[in-house]
Amino acid sequence: MLQDRHDTPLEVEPYSVTAEFYDILQAESDRRLAERRFAAAARSARVGVVDVGAGTGIGTEVLLARSAAPVHAVEPSAPMRVALLTRLAGLGADVRARVTVHSVPFQEAGLVQAADLVVCSNIAGVVPPPVRRALWRAAAAALVPGGLLLLEPPPPTVPDGPTIEDLPPVRVGPDIYSAQVCMRPERGLTSVTYSYRVKRDDKVVRRASEEFTMWPASAMVVQAELREAGFCVSATTDDLVHAMLDATPLSQ
Repeated sequence: MLQDRHDTPLEVEPYSVTAEFYDILQAESDRRLAERRFAAAARSARVGVVDVGAGTGIGTEVLLARSAAPVHAVEPSAPMRVALLTRLAGLGADVRARVTVHSVPFQEAGLVQAADLVVCSNIAGVVPPPVRRALWRAAAAALVPGGLLLLEPPPPTVPDGPTIEDLPPVRVGPDIYSAQVCMRPERGLTSVTYSYRVKRDDKVVRRASEEFTMWPASAMVVQAELREAGFCVSATTDDLVHAMLDATPLSQ
């Protein structure tokens, strides 16, 4: 007997709220960050580049501009992928011809020795440890021997108490778009709430919010996971880890 479709509540698609507000509030800062973190490595890529958690495609566009190699944009969230494809639609046909969009999680994309550069932003901290380790294995499979993984590491610790950050407001016609980011500890993890607001004539006309969970991991833990996946960590900073796939990687 078929189950009544109303018996089970529908899952809310991740980023279903955030996708609308992401570019207007964060595109410029994210573009500058992608240029600083990934542009130099992209110029050296010859086999291909993988953008893990491509989001709305800000980093993907930077990678396409800085490299002549094929680019794989991996984004399983449908709302974010709408923005990603809209961004790609605005590029030239010759540029779009170099992009493959993957609508599944990275570890399900089946990429094997397809790239000499994998970049990973805003993703390692928002997946549980087993998925995080699967990401490193997928990166090892996707890279040719000697390939480079550049990743934004997860937060090393949980905050002691609630912290609040305001994103810079942005005007669109008569409306002011803004967001407040609240991070708070919750049972050993970090709960992150983005609260969005649209004001017109000093009156709030819309409110929306979305909550995410972050899993902390120390630098020592992340480096151990990378070594287990076949990587050698060559450099690390507060916001980026450089890991090279061994020339004779471990079998996956």
